Amino acid sequence: MKLFGLIKEDFLNVKRNDPALHSTFELFFNYPGLWAIFYYRIAHSLYRRGLRFLPRFICGIGQFLTTIDIHPAAQIGRRVFIDHGVGVVIGETAIIGDDVLIYQQVTLGGVSLNRGKRHPTVGNNVVIGAGAKILGNITIGDDAKIGANSVVIKDVPAGATAVGIPARVLQCKNEIESTRLSHNLIPDINKEIFAYLVKRIEILEEAIESGQKENLKKKDQDLDNNYDDFIHSMD
Repeated sequence: MKLFGLIKEDFLNVKRNDPALHSTFELFFNYPGLWAIFYYRIAHSLYRRGLRFLPRFICGIGQFLTTIDIHPAAQIGRRVFIDHGVGVVIGETAIIGDDVLIYQQVTLGGVSLNRGKRHPTVGNNVVIGAGAKILGNITIGDDAKIGANSVVIKDVPAGATAVGIPARVLQCKNEIESTRLSHNLIPDINKEIFAYLVKRIEILEEAIESGQKENLKKKDQDLDNNYDDFIHSMD
């Protein structure tokens, strides 16, 4: 698709996907992510023609106006939407697929000073939560979700969910897949483990007080089964 077509599609994408938009006029003042992509599209087109200073200068203007830093050499697909956008950083060798949703404070960064591919590759239909850091030459598969404030340093399979620091990969469940924006359905790993430990202590205290070992064994087995189901949902 030609440059003008890509830019037009970016503007229409906001109208289709953001219920907070009430008029076209708002696009000019309330969507820094849209304008960061706009400046990037122009700079990237020039960068592909062999220019170097001018594309960096254009992206520098975009960064000053939007607080979003996108290197002109990065490869960004169609209908990518940076929502709210403040503090987003997308590195030089990053590759982003189509229909990706990125929230504020996200970093697609490198962990090496060597030349070559050193930034992430993000597939299609991926959702990256606010504050997430995806670092290094890793791959985020199609339809994956990255939880808010997660630090991802390993590949995430297609359709999976990654949460935590460092991020742990969860196998998708139907309730998580129900909608792209169901961040409230992404499990809290630390909370689940803490709840498991608290429940086990309660079972032990009850057994000590009552002296009924039979009930202890049954409750303990039920708790272990639930914990195993949770652990097996992760890679």
